[in-house]
Amino acid sequence: MIDPVIHLRTEDIYFKLSFCLFGSGSLWGEPAAHSCAGQTEPLWGTNYPGGLPPEVGVLKRALGKITKPVTLLDITMLSLLRKDGHPSIYGIGGRTGNDCSHWCLSGVPDTWNEILYNYML
Repeated sequence: MIDPVIHLRTEDIYFKLSFCLFGSGSLWGEPAAHSCAGQTEPLWGTNYPGGLPPEVGVLKRALGKITKPVTLLDITMLSLLRKDGHPSIYGIGGRTGNDCSHWCLSGVPDTWNEILYNYML
């Protein structure tokens, strides 16, 4: 329970939400791709063809029940559009797997930080 431990006079609450689902290229219109490995271009546009994961709605509803104000930094769509941003051999599995929690391409985390910075101004 988060409500009792928040001191609104001294603290702001930001919750970063980012779900990346790159398990199948059919989610972004490339059925032959089995993951984000080898992707070199972002998705163009403002919508992810595979839609948002259902977890996004669940989390938004849960945060809506918190009585203290929470700023949701939902970067899910930004992350989904950058299927090229993090294919790496440095995650679990080395050369046989993908590291989907760390971003190798500059710009993606920088954009998140810029958005957070503007919220905090």
